[in-house]
Amino acid sequence: MEKREQWASKLGFILAAAGSAIGLGAIWKFPYETGANGGSVFILLFIISTIFIGLPILLAEFVIGRRGQADAVTGLKKQAPGKPWFLIGWSGFIFAFLILSFYSVVGGWILSYLVRAILFQLSDYSDSGFGELFTNIIANPLEVLIAQAAFMFLTIFIVQGGIKSGIERASKIMMPALLIFFVILMIRSLTLDGAMEGVRFMFVPDWSFFNFETALTALGQAFFSLSVGVAGMITYASYLPKTENLGRSAVSVVTLNIVISIMAGLIIFPAVFALDYLPDQGPGLVFIILPAIFNELFMGQFLIILFFILLLFATLTSSISMLEITVSIAVKDKYDKRGKISWLAGLAIFIVGIPSALSYGVFSDPIFFGYTFFDFMDILTSRIGLPLGALFISLFAGYVLTKKDAHAEMHEQHLLVDVWRVLLRYIAPIAIIVVFIRGIIDIF
Repeated sequence: MEKREQWASKLGFILAAAGSAIGLGAIWKFPYETGANGGSVFILLFIISTIFIGLPILLAEFVIGRRGQADAVTGLKKQAPGKPWFLIGWSGFIFAFLILSFYSVVGGWILSYLVRAILFQLSDYSDSGFGELFTNIIANPLEVLIAQAAFMFLTIFIVQGGIKSGIERASKIMMPALLIFFVILMIRSLTLDGAMEGVRFMFVPDWSFFNFETALTALGQAFFSLSVGVAGMITYASYLPKTENLGRSAVSVVTLNIVISIMAGLIIFPAVFALDYLPDQGPGLVFIILPAIFNELFMGQFLIILFFILLLFATLTSSISMLEITVSIAVKDKYDKRGKISWLAGLAIFIVGIPSALSYGVFSDPIFFGYTFFDFMDILTSRIGLPLGALFISLFAGYVLTKKDAHAEMHEQHLLVDVWRVLLRYIAPIAIIVVFIRGIIDIF
């Protein structure tokens, strides 16, 4: 039996964990939620939610994962023998599987746009033509399935290589490249005439948006963008040596997530305002509005290639972590089976994702509570699966793990551990329950 792998470096772990957290949450969802919820007030509430709710739960996953030194199911069984807390791991397994089944569809859309950008085909479209292009792409059954399969192939290829040779190596390439691309695009956007209107939108508060609905949306975005609730960070932290400082690692991941989210806004909103578009374009902002904006810029075709490479890297770093959750639980201690299990799990996820891929074409009729299959899977996982997982992780770390257990893993001052435990026991559960109830109401 082979020895369980560990991260080769702290930097590799932080980049992989940050990549898992950033993904589409920062680059796709954060900008359109910001645009739809008034800009600066939403950003402020998002940062507060991330620090006081998201960070404690992320740290809880790190503590549980490193303490278990195993996959999420086995690790929780070791820490609470004879009790059902290991179901958190199985919940993560199921919901990570389901999330990746439709997340890979969006990854396929990105590949479709990237290929067109590389072939300079996006310059053939007018502003209104990009909406028609997006509709045609997602409604084309052959293209979406081939693109989804290609995206899953990339994900599987990286995960089957293991922690050091696969996930860590890929993260060390993709994350620095992602940051470089961000800086290039942000500088170009900020140098446009009229760009400061977008900056003001992001940083000058419009207090009319300061309400309960905006706060709930920001809190939900904090959960989504940090990838807490599906045991992904439990899985990644299980490969950490005992010498690493979990508190500093968690703060590093959260800081990177906030910075990348704001940088995404500084790429998108200055360009949106400079070229007289509206910021509240919803989910189509990335696929419809941004290509139209880049078309109007000097070297726009080069910049749009950079943007979709950036988006692909961010999406891959998240999809890798979701597949790793599934693979690690299936592998257990049979590490020589990782390659085979990665391919089998990836194939199963692709098959389950086929209805989502076809949800805007041949399966476009609503089938679940008025939603398409794709939309229902998104709502099921983001509004039910993630909050429930985060709730039970919070309760486990707050009530089952003792203060001694926490100190053994965190090596932090007593006051910091006490504050962390109070947030997990009282503040985070209330916030999560409110988000969960709101999600249930929205569904029905």
